[in-house]
Amino acid sequence: MFHKPGADGTGKMADRGPDTTISGERNVTDLSQFPITARWPAAHPDRIQLYSYPTPNGVKAAIALEEMALPYEAHTVPLGDEYVKSAAFTSLNPNGKIPAIIDPDGPDGTPFGLFESGAILLYLAEKSGRFLGETARERHEIQQWLMFQMGGTGPMFGQLGFFYKLGGAEIEDPRPRNRYINEARRLLGVVETALDGRDWIAGSYSVADMALAPWLRALDFYGAREVTGWHDHPNCVAYLERFLERPAVRTGLEIPPTA
Repeated sequence: MFHKPGADGTGKMADRGPDTTISGERNVTDLSQFPITARWPAAHPDRIQLYSYPTPNGVKAAIALEEMALPYEAHTVPLGDEYVKSAAFTSLNPNGKIPAIIDPDGPDGTPFGLFESGAILLYLAEKSGRFLGETARERHEIQQWLMFQMGGTGPMFGQLGFFYKLGGAEIEDPRPRNRYINEARRLLGVVETALDGRDWIAGSYSVADMALAPWLRALDFYGAREVTGWHDHPNCVAYLERFLERPAVRTGLEIPPTA
């Protein structure tokens, strides 16, 4: 279900999943302890509440929820400071960045709030028992590549986008732009080598792919494929194509709705 925002501009909402019922009656969960729910009300408080926007970081959580078939309700939080820096949003994420979630059925059976996209991916993988490997060795390798994305491709590609397409593109000094172009090229080379002989970054499809692939996709949005030599990295090209063919990915890339 898609719900149009009210006049207060609280954003759109998407519902994914069945209602939880007990003896034929809806199980009502109280999330009033979270001030964010006053501005972005929960129509289905028994589901995971996702507060996000479809950026490379934002879609990670939506893709994971879709892949893991976890019932959730998505709330569109625009990127303007009046939203992400509002008292309501920073009550859940004091850093004022999307995404953030509330799980009404947290680790101890009570509602639990969480922010940072990488932390959310690990939490959802543990909750669902999926996409985090079958052995300790596999788990650590997946976490390794997840940390690579969080500390490497995410911040570096983001800075590339700022200096190549967005506000920083007006800066005449070429050094910041060239720095991030070169770093993006280097990181693409790391991924290209890692994918040699593999379909997915850590062997089997995992939360590491849900984190990494959206940032590779962002190079197209930034108009930076040519300057970073995207087509000189055939493993990366094929990897992103595989990722985008997944039905859960196609859905997650549009969540939350923005229009």
